[in-house]
This record gives sequence, structure tokens and C-alpha cells, in this order.
Amino acid sequence: MTKLAHSDILETIKMVDDQHLDVRTITMGISLLDCFSDDIDTVCRKIYDKITSKAANLVRTGEDIELEFGIPIVNKRISVTPISLLANPFTSQDCVKIAQTLDKAAQSTGVNFLGGFSALVHKGYTKGDKALIEAIPEALACTELVCGSVNIGTTKAGMNMDAIRQMGEVVKTLAERTADRAGFGCAKLVVFCNAPEDNPFMAGAFHGIGEPETVINVGVSGPGVVKYALEKIKGQDFGVVAETIKKTAFKVTRMGQLVAQEASRRLDTQFGIVDLSLAPTPAVGDSVATILEEMGLECCGTHGTTAALALLNDAVKKGGVMASSYVGGLSGAFIPVSEDAGMIAAAASGVLTLDKLEAMTCVCSVGLDMIVVPGDTPAATISAIIADEAAIGMINQKTTAVRIIPAPGKKVGDVVEFGGLLGSGPVQPVHPESSADFVQRGGRIPAPIHSLRN
Repeated sequence: MTKLAHSDILETIKMVDDQHLDVRTITMGISLLDCFSDDIDTVCRKIYDKITSKAANLVRTGEDIELEFGIPIVNKRISVTPISLLANPFTSQDCVKIAQTLDKAAQSTGVNFLGGFSALVHKGYTKGDKALIEAIPEALACTELVCGSVNIGTTKAGMNMDAIRQMGEVVKTLAERTADRAGFGCAKLVVFCNAPEDNPFMAGAFHGIGEPETVINVGVSGPGVVKYALEKIKGQDFGVVAETIKKTAFKVTRMGQLVAQEASRRLDTQFGIVDLSLAPTPAVGDSVATILEEMGLECCGTHGTTAALALLNDAVKKGGVMASSYVGGLSGAFIPVSEDAGMIAAAASGVLTLDKLEAMTCVCSVGLDMIVVPGDTPAATISAIIADEAAIGMINQKTTAVRIIPAPGKKVGDVVEFGGLLGSGPVQPVHPESSADFVQRGGRIPAPIHSLRN
């Protein structure tokens, strides 16, 4: 066993105590493929029994590791097989019943969230896909812990514009169904292009069909650690900045792999991946925006922000892959507006706009995340925003996603409070010019020429 130096131990303690270093989530992936039946009650019973048996000790194990290692594990979560794969015999109301079963199972195990009320429709719909997507507004409105996602495009398949049009309508309906909570249901729904099968982060986590029966995936985070490291090299060139971030990401990823392997051993479950994304929180000092500002920007969103984010994202990945052979998920830097204190301030001041955020998603690890827009934003506009973001992912062969919240009754300048890790979001303006005719064309946008690699 490698002997830990006294200085390394003290450094890690300081990272945890003063710089917000944590394991953001331990997520257990569970295959539900063997729960299939053409009887809805049988499916629900099998799903509940399997989740509650496989994940019975997940939360307790996470808590035990926290106490023994002194490393905070903020969330314990579950991801399951995309439910649309089980839904072919069923109606949308049956899918709602499955969602309620998932919620009951999640509450029984004590996890924070359960992901996988999902469909993969990048080339078209099955009957199960149609039933599940129709069920999303009611299913996510009537459950507390269930999260959903829909993959509407890939680099290999192109973009399903019929699904993109529908998802704009689904987002609007879900916001209205949860109007008493400022459209909170939309915070549990992600629309993807190039969705990864091993993502441990919510709301987009699901257990892909290429995954084992059960698996442990871990998401680590440490924006505060990176910012602290950069504070010590003020004025030095970008080569030094990149090296500093790489070394910091290496240390953070090593910590995550240690926790992941220990959790896998104790739960007798295969270790999957470490997702080394820098996932911020609303807490002061735990912000990706302030890392970018530490590089010399007066405010996140001003000119130079995209270049700074590109350096950060790349350096985090380079440091992480040297620390673990099993890096996966999303891995990079997240820019969820409502969950990042620096992003919130920049958006509220008007410096960080929706258009600038879209540009930044070309180089970050996800996409437009936790964006609050006026409640009267048309469904077609939301669909067009999804299409723009999916196009970035499709052309650049990367994962992109949209988690957008048209907050009912809210207008530009208002602030919507979600609480907890979801923070608060300033309502941002969208372009008033219509995209309806564009969205109504439907069909598929073909895959780019560079997808032909076989």
C-alpha cells in the first residue's frame, strides 16, 4: 500500500475544511431489464423489489465512508435503465404509475434522487418512448425524487426535430404543472444530445444498456480547491495556470477514486467510473465563475470567458485521466447558472447572457444548465434553444444538454428561489423573434459528414 505523506494528509484536510472539496455523489446504477412484463402491476412490483434490495445499504455505506475517511459525500443517488425500454406495452398513465413506484423506492432507500425516467429517441420513437414522453409532465410533477431525461440527438444519428419540438411543449407543460413551486419540475428534466450512459449527476443520470447489472459511479467536485490553487500563482502565464489546474484535478480525482473503490467493495458492486466534473454550489467560494474571474476576468461572461473556460475544462480532464483509468460521465466544468454563486451574480448584472452561455457550452462539459426564463416563453422558443444546443453537441462530438425553466408568472429581472443545491436563478431574457416555423418543419437534421468514420 502506498504510504501517505503527512503533508498530503494535511493538504486534503485543508481542501475539505476550507475549500469545499467533496464527493458530490455516489450513484448506484441498477439494470431493470429483467423487470419487464406486459402487466403493469407486475412491472412495478419487480422494479420496487429490485431497487430496494440492490440499494438497501447504499446510503448507510456512504455515511460510513464519510465518517471513516473524513470526506463529505453530499448525495447518494440511484440511476436505472431508461424506463421507456420497459414501457412498450403500456400507456402514458401506466408510465406515471412506474414513476410513482420509482419515487416510493427512492424514498425507501433514503437516496436524494433517482434518475432514469428517460427515453432515447435520437433516430425515432418506439411505442414505449411515446408513452413515456407523454407522461413526463405528470410523472415529474407528482413525484419528489424522480428525474427524467430525453436524448434527442447524436453525432452518428443527427437530430430528431420532431422530438425537439415535443420537448419544448413538455417543458412548458411541466412548468405549469409545478407552477406553485416556480416550475421546479423542470429542474428534474434534461434534454440531451450525445447522452453518456454512465453519468452519475442528476437530473440526467440513467443506467445505459451497455452497463453491468449494478455499478457504482462517483462524481467528485472541487471548484473552491482550483480557485485556491490559482490564487497562489497570480500574474503567471497560462502555461502555469494549466499545469496548476491539472495537478489539482489529479489530487481531487485520486480522492474520488478512493471513495468509489471503497464503496464498490463494501456494496459488492462493480466500480464504474469517476466523473471529475467541477460541479459548483450556491455557497460562496464553490463557484466555477470565480475560477474564471481568478484568471483575470472582471466578471464571468465578459470577453475572454469562453477561452478561460476552454483552458479550465481541458486542464481538468488532463489531470483527471492521469489519476484514474476509469474516468467517464461528463467530466469537465459545469456551468449551471442557479447553482453557482458567481454565475448567479454575473447573470443578475446582465453580463452573463443566454447567448454568451451558449457560446461557453461549446467548450464546457455539459450545456445550458438551470437557466430560468420568463414564464410566457413560447414552447417553440424553448424547442429552438434545445435545437441550438443539440447542434453544438452533434457537430463537436460532445455531450450537450438543456435544463431550462420557464418560471410561471415570472418576468425578466425576477429571481426564482429553488433552495438547497439548486440555488436561485435570475430570470434571463430570450429573443422575442419567433422560431415557430423553423421548429414546425419536423423530421431529422442529418448527421454531420464527420460522423461517417466506419
